[in-house]
Amino acid sequence: MTVTHDQVLAQLTGPGQLFEMDEVEVRGAKIRTWKHAPTTFRTLLENSRWHGEAVFVVYEDERVTYEEHFRRAATLANRLVEDYGVTKGDRVAIAMRNYPEWIVSFSAALAAGAVAVPLNAWWTTSELEYGLSDSGAKVVIVDGERAERLRGTEVPMIVTRATGGLPPGAREFGEVLGEVRADVPLPSVELDPEDPATIFYTSGTTGRPKGALGSHRNLGQSPMTVAYALLRSVALAGKDPASAAGTRRITLLTVPLFHVTGCFAVMTATMFSGGGLVLMFKWDPGQALRLIEREKVTIMTGVPTNAWQLLSHPDLGKHDISSLGGISYGGAPAPPKLLERIGDQLPQRQASNGYGMTETTALAIYNSGPAYLAKPDSIGLPLAVCDVRITDPLGQEVPVGEVGELCMRGPNVITGYWNRPDATAETFVDGWLHTGDLAKVDEEGYVYIVDRAKDMVIRGGENVYCAEVEAALFEHPDVDDAAVIGVPDDELGEQVGAVVRLRAGAAATAEELQEFLSGSLATFKIPVRFWFRETELPRNPGGKILKTHLRRETLGL
Repeated sequence: MTVTHDQVLAQLTGPGQLFEMDEVEVRGAKIRTWKHAPTTFRTLLENSRWHGEAVFVVYEDERVTYEEHFRRAATLANRLVEDYGVTKGDRVAIAMRNYPEWIVSFSAALAAGAVAVPLNAWWTTSELEYGLSDSGAKVVIVDGERAERLRGTEVPMIVTRATGGLPPGAREFGEVLGEVRADVPLPSVELDPEDPATIFYTSGTTGRPKGALGSHRNLGQSPMTVAYALLRSVALAGKDPASAAGTRRITLLTVPLFHVTGCFAVMTATMFSGGGLVLMFKWDPGQALRLIEREKVTIMTGVPTNAWQLLSHPDLGKHDISSLGGISYGGAPAPPKLLERIGDQLPQRQASNGYGMTETTALAIYNSGPAYLAKPDSIGLPLAVCDVRITDPLGQEVPVGEVGELCMRGPNVITGYWNRPDATAETFVDGWLHTGDLAKVDEEGYVYIVDRAKDMVIRGGENVYCAEVEAALFEHPDVDDAAVIGVPDDELGEQVGAVVRLRAGAAATAEELQEFLSGSLATFKIPVRFWFRETELPRNPGGKILKTHLRRETLGL
């Protein structure tokens, strides 16, 4: 018997169930929340201690249990208070690779009542200095590489995994930590769900990054949202959610922790469920295959590029990856061709496509299992506490099936932008987040992202959605990666252009690709110019292609 979404919703969110909901008023708007979610990150951290000696984090040959993580985080939280004078609301910045110390530092800052500020480890010195200055960080915790970039900063620095001598005045992480006692308490601080908790800087693909200010409510609700998404998929597939709830997930994280996908869709969700988290020094598909085999990884989570590169790796068939039950991705458009490749090359594995933003504390809409197979170009259904509507430029809701701006509301939506009241007022209107994404919703409520509003090409008055053209390019067997950009044109305003990376050994020409696209796209959507690259397309840490860079490289704009 087919199970409907409404039946699953009633089953999972009914009175007394784990995902029971409550209605609360937040900043003047009434929203649904998970009734049994942790009210603050501190509560989440304290609850994680119940997982005891289960391994929480694996990094190369290092293993950290839940108990060990709690003790280190509590110890560092006390040192931040005692040695650095950190008080409630102070900002503590973190700039490092995906090391176990990143997670300890994040947990410690929040447990001390501070606002954690994860900085992009890919940033240059000036960009890192901007993050420290803009956030007003009281202390920064870095790895050796970032310590060198920030050697001249006046912000007190704690350095882990130093690669050379410490900058003047900096202290080594282990020395700051000192003795880690079994009976270490958390610092005494009173926290409210609406207290500020994190500042994550937006990707900055269209300008200087803004600090997205998240609350403790956002952090407490987020892992429950991820758990609901997973169990909803199980139930919609006609299986008993209780059977999946008892299975321990071992997740291979392929994206940075300073990105909300890594931090909230994976790290805090793992902490909430008691699963295991496998970290990598940097993304490498060959190393990923080795880790999946060694650690018996059950799920790989990242961006579509990670999945695509794993499937393309020549060693795919040389490793025992039978433990891998699924591949989950989000953060960037996923071409339907990717789902087809997963089905062909990794049969019986479940693919999942999630949608979220820095401003939604990661996951908000999710597509998986049979529904994803049936609607591969959809990002799925909103999760139970999230409301979605599609609006025209005047803010009015458009009819089903029409394209407009995707707007969202829920307990995962952040409070606004740090020290940017104008940007906050523009993006957050009457409790609704205006995402800047063009989307449509079908009769069943499934959401389809058509394009980023600012990435759309307008050719002679016709809207060309880049994501649609990119998905069509991915269907060609010679195309390994692709990005569509607007090319200035005196007559039409813009023409469609494409930057393409071909598979190794492939030799498709622009004319061949145009001929191929003519079978699936209207003539005005077919790129008139192609640029072929041998190197990877530039992406930010979240997996989004940096089209501003491509325009600069190809067009000089």
